[in-house]
Amino acid sequence: MGRKLSIAALGAALAGGLFLRPAAAEPIKIGIILTYSGPNASLGDQIDKGLRLYVKEHEKDLPPGTTVELVRRDDTGPNPDVARRLAQELVTRDHVQFLTGVVWSPNAGAIAPIATEAKVPFIISNAAQAGLTRASPEIARVSFTLWQESLPLGTWAAQKGGMKKVYIAVSDFAPGKDAGDAFTKGFTDAGGQIVDIVRFPLKDPDFVPFMQRIKDAKPDAVFVFVPSGKQATAVMKAYNELNMKGDGIKIIGPQDIVPDEELPSMGQEPLGVISAGTYSNAGDRPANKAYVAAWKREYGDETPPGFMSVGGWDSMAAIFSVIKAMNGKVDGDKPMALPAGWKDPDSPRGPIMIDPQTRDIVQNVYIRRVEKHGDRLANIEFETIPQVKDPWKELNPPK
Repeated sequence: MGRKLSIAALGAALAGGLFLRPAAAEPIKIGIILTYSGPNASLGDQIDKGLRLYVKEHEKDLPPGTTVELVRRDDTGPNPDVARRLAQELVTRDHVQFLTGVVWSPNAGAIAPIATEAKVPFIISNAAQAGLTRASPEIARVSFTLWQESLPLGTWAAQKGGMKKVYIAVSDFAPGKDAGDAFTKGFTDAGGQIVDIVRFPLKDPDFVPFMQRIKDAKPDAVFVFVPSGKQATAVMKAYNELNMKGDGIKIIGPQDIVPDEELPSMGQEPLGVISAGTYSNAGDRPANKAYVAAWKREYGDETPPGFMSVGGWDSMAAIFSVIKAMNGKVDGDKPMALPAGWKDPDSPRGPIMIDPQTRDIVQNVYIRRVEKHGDRLANIEFETIPQVKDPWKELNPPK
């Protein structure tokens, strides 16, 4: 298949206008590293379903004779050593042309040098630590950063949410630090006060003792970040068991605390919870309605699509744009400069683009409230902050 496509070639292809050799007969291999087993398997399942759904809906749009092969690998959770080994195998043994997926930021950081050495584009579907795109020139991200969501939420909480004192409670790894730091900056710059901070263990946390400490401090609200999925349900359970809502303590956070696919497991308790996020499956956008309908046709109603699924969908949209622009021949022999970034006005989450300077996503951030939506709960978007760049990169320019 020739040399692997560099991220510079990715940017050039996404901008369009490339006319290369005819489509290759062999399938284009896309290496996918996700968490398919263990307590966090639901996260990998969401992204995997989004990736596969895009292929099913759009493979017909590829150049004639062009097909893709998805090569899946299970990292089993936040395991950087496993992720690094899997990436090495995908590149050297399976000869993939792209890497994508990845739930966990530590895993993405471990994969970065493999992508750099092999010159294989690595399109991040979720891992949200702000600095990751600087870890390799081959990385582009289509998900979000915790700074992108949490700083605007901090500003909103102080200016419009009526919150004066907030306690920070985040998982003890890099994205948790990002979330807490970002909310703190937005909140304190707008006049709010941070009471204190606690950090949950990343694996198998017992949230009750931490939430009891927060309850005793009597803040106006607790800002929470935990990895999406079952931990979100567990932290919400602890919040409700301690009757913190009854004590007047609100719970707020990025979209990970009320993921769409977990709301059915949370009962009625999340009603009224405010979060900042990039996607809700109740979003009133034609592209989103079409996405949700396609999801239901393919997967049924048992598990609704959440923000991670859209990360998978948009990852494949970016990859397909490259394949189409290069007429099915993924070949990076010719050096190409990184031009203006790829844009998709019709993502299920709204218009998105890749910032050519940072290779990170620019997108709307929505302030949402959990409300009843027909016979279910949903994250209802009631305020839009348009086309937000990652604030961390603006605050921390490259040296």
